[in-house]
Amino acid sequence: MPLVRIDLVKGRSEDRIRAVADAVHTAVVEVLAIPERDRFQIVTEHEASRIVALDAGLGFERSDDRVVIQIFTQSGRSTEVKQRLYATIAASLERVGVAGEDVFIGYVENSPADWSFGFGRAQYVEGDLGIPAAAAAS
Repeated sequence: MPLVRIDLVKGRSEDRIRAVADAVHTAVVEVLAIPERDRFQIVTEHEASRIVALDAGLGFERSDDRVVIQIFTQSGRSTEVKQRLYATIAASLERVGVAGEDVFIGYVENSPADWSFGFGRAQYVEGDLGIPAAAAAS
């Protein structure tokens, strides 16, 4: 169950925003093998000057179509899976008109104890969400 934040420059239509969010979710479901309904996304629009994402010396420029994605999820996935996720997200976004150079992804891992899905309870730790309570507590 990842939590995905998607930050966009203002100016896209609602349909285009939905296409971006759907493309990211499709890639996450495919690569991380999560259920389709494990969808937790926060989409935020900003003025262009509020999303600064330079090229880090890689030699390319980003446009005002840039998309910054933060994925918060449980630890344990291999570097290969993460790389496949990045590539799949970029390819999915390219299909909806976002160029590869405009895709910036940050991947943040945490433990089962770092999640509460409601009611002030840690459902992973309590064993309600598919991880045995003993494993979640470690």
